[in-house]
Amino acid sequence: MDANLKKKIEELKNKFSFASDSESKYLLIIDLGKKLPPLPSQFKKTEFKVEGCQSTTYLYSCYVDGKVHFKGESDALISSGLVALLIFIYDDQPPEVIINNPPLFLNELGIHSSLSPSRSNGLAQMYLRIKEDALRFLDKNC
Repeated sequence: MDANLKKKIEELKNKFSFASDSESKYLLIIDLGKKLPPLPSQFKKTEFKVEGCQSTTYLYSCYVDGKVHFKGESDALISSGLVALLIFIYDDQPPEVIINNPPLFLNELGIHSSLSPSRSNGLAQMYLRIKEDALRFLDKNC
């Protein structure tokens, strides 16, 4: 595993170590979403919308100097927090790192067990979009 990615995952695990139950995890996720910078309006287009999310969620990516950068936003607090959590981990990573490191840390943090099935599906769709974007940028390198 990439050292930078490992460091980010450990930092996230430290944040969640104080959240012992589903409610405190929810509150922490919501707090992450509140800290997410607003997405500029030019990225609130159909092409950046994450399909399969219960709420309206946008995820924009760009590729600069061999790394993928993400911005996102949702109209629901919990979805904003989930997208913020994924952005925290996968932003500023090379495409290969994103592709080769699925979000197994979510299980370690107990995130999935704290979410409804529809929210878990939305989270999976967010990561799928991140992975698809990374694959698209990886193809540009060839």
